[in-house]
Amino acid sequence: MGLRLLFVSMHTSPADAPGAGDAGGMNVVELSQAQALADLGHHVDLVTRRSAPGQPDVTELGAGVRLLHLDAGPAEPLAKSAIDAHTAAFSAGLATLEPYDLVQSHHWMSGVAALPVAAAWGVPHVQSFHSVAALPGSPLSDGEPPESPDRVAGEARCARESAAIIAVSTAEARTVVERCGADPERVLVIPPGVDLDMFRPCATGEEHPACPWCGSQAGYMLMAARLQPLKGGDLAIRAMAEIPAAARPDLMVAGDVSADFADYRAEVETLIDALGMRNHVHFVGAQSRPRLAALMRHAQALLVPSHSETFGLVALEGAASGVPVLASSTGGLREVVVHEETGYLMHDRDPVAWGAALNRLLAHDRLRQRMGVIARVHARRFAWSDIGRRLEAAYLALARG
Repeated sequence: MGLRLLFVSMHTSPADAPGAGDAGGMNVVELSQAQALADLGHHVDLVTRRSAPGQPDVTELGAGVRLLHLDAGPAEPLAKSAIDAHTAAFSAGLATLEPYDLVQSHHWMSGVAALPVAAAWGVPHVQSFHSVAALPGSPLSDGEPPESPDRVAGEARCARESAAIIAVSTAEARTVVERCGADPERVLVIPPGVDLDMFRPCATGEEHPACPWCGSQAGYMLMAARLQPLKGGDLAIRAMAEIPAAARPDLMVAGDVSADFADYRAEVETLIDALGMRNHVHFVGAQSRPRLAALMRHAQALLVPSHSETFGLVALEGAASGVPVLASSTGGLREVVVHEETGYLMHDRDPVAWGAALNRLLAHDRLRQRMGVIARVHARRFAWSDIGRRLEAAYLALARG
């Protein structure tokens, strides 16, 4: 008999499009994990905060997977920094549900809300952080700034009190042990997977190098991330400016501005004008998964200039699409990008160095193609069916224990 699993995601719905609001790789991972586990015969309910009046209590997302909405604070979108004020109300809503066999929380707010409920039910609580906050005043290279003064203490509590922590990378595992005080014996590393059918290389005759927004025959590079300082969009723009104008591709930026970083878009726009890049940078907003996959496989390279990433799912999706990835050498990105085989890991934030790497890729078609082929081979190690079986084994061991 399959397990009844509850995935808790208080601050963002797993059904939201990545790149919109506070939705990102975590949303994709949570929904994909649920689908992979449902394919193995388990039932998964995803629960989130109601953020609009018309959202139904229960929505069927597919065979064995449902989305539940609970009332906690106003039924409207809130900045992440404002949501944790409603943690107690969300926890009370969770307590009204029928008990499950196991509860897994995604992000620290969800864990703080779900821990007492799982304890009352007498079932294991599993924590997945997806990102760990840097200590106040720390550089962005240490992780994202805490959106709430309660975050650092909340993460430590989730690390100490959960039956297990599932980290997405060995880099995140080290962080939750060293910074959050997790017992190393209770930390499991199970990486995200990738949809190898959706994220695929171009088929024969499918290539179209022109930029779809302006028709430039120089093509385009892609950055797929929310517009916030941690993701380093400013570095991507500065790096593109290092490419000679006559050969310069455009830069597509797929992602919206998070409510907590509303001023960052204006800063980036000022930078674009200062560098004379107005005709080369296009903000295309959050994209549907199929549309993002199409943008990836037609791009000449994917840029991931984040200051910090616990994994970097978008880099894996780029690899599966047969596209070289130019990424910061930080956190989990070092486990996704194989330097000089599937792309380049950059060890500093010098735009000149990043621009030189991009120029190298543009000047050598065979190098770019070879990296794309090997990237696809590398990405096949992360098939969701395999990841689902690893999650299932961990859950069964916890539930039986």
